Amino acid sequence: MNALQQLKTMTTIVADTGDLQAIARLRPVDATTNPSLITKALTHPDKQAMLSDSLNHYSGNIDSVIDNLTIQVGCDILKLIEGRVSTEVDARLSYDTAATIAKAHDFIEAYNKAGVDTQSILIKIAATWQGIEAAKQLEKEGIHCNLTLIFGQHQAVACADAGVTLISPFVGRILDWQKREQNRQNISVEEDLGVQSVKRTYQYYKQHGYDTQVMGASFRSTEQILALAGCDLLTISPDLLDALSNLDTPVVQQLSADMQYEPMNKVSLTAQTFSDAYEQDSITQDLLPKGIDGFIRAREELAEALNMLTRKA
Repeated sequence: MNALQQLKTMTTIVADTGDLQAIARLRPVDATTNPSLITKALTHPDKQAMLSDSLNHYSGNIDSVIDNLTIQVGCDILKLIEGRVSTEVDARLSYDTAATIAKAHDFIEAYNKAGVDTQSILIKIAATWQGIEAAKQLEKEGIHCNLTLIFGQHQAVACADAGVTLISPFVGRILDWQKREQNRQNISVEEDLGVQSVKRTYQYYKQHGYDTQVMGASFRSTEQILALAGCDLLTISPDLLDALSNLDTPVVQQLSADMQYEPMNKVSLTAQTFSDAYEQDSITQDLLPKGIDGFIRAREELAEALNMLTRKA
């Protein structure tokens, strides 16, 4: 078996792409919606009628149009996969618990109206304290959540305590930060802080019996991916999936719930101790706001593209 085939025996593989054609080709278990995917749909001939109908129905209310298109694209993705689709809450709400909960309710209601089994929906929320608190309430209601932009152990601990379904730690972005901070072009996988972060979180979850799943994300190389073989899920770009399928090398399982790890004390965080941990974590301080800003910019670019369509009409 090639490396990808071996990896699939240890880990659930998810395609990290917003391209519907790639999803159809790769047939991942899970997938996600995001503003970039909807932006791509703007230029697809098959989607022009859908865009026009949405713009007309909401009389140019761009936020409502984006939400509507998000649900429609989510429904399209679910026709191509067997698992779950993550639907992203507007990143501008990342520090507003009540607004995040309200938006999640809107999404679930819209999916219900579309005839979708909402057990196949993950509400994707940035892992701020406010976002985690929103997810805690949503999970109590049976609405499953994917907490994204995970860079620090304090975020992962808070997510597990909140009972979230899934977290997405960003391996590659942590490595990028490490290279900048250490002024190094090449860092071995053994020294890779992104890989180490996911391993530490996985081990902590399994030691203390948490059900929250860990999905490593944002990879830069096949070496990073194979260093996390056995993680609950790994979301991988099409290019790296193809590289793994062309790689003829033995894959050794690195993570397993049955493995013995160095004991870690169980901790519980309040809003204050979470904030204190954030202030002491230079990686999260740098990358979390940048990640949220990036999500906001992607939505603004989509809004501008939709505004242009409205003006043309």
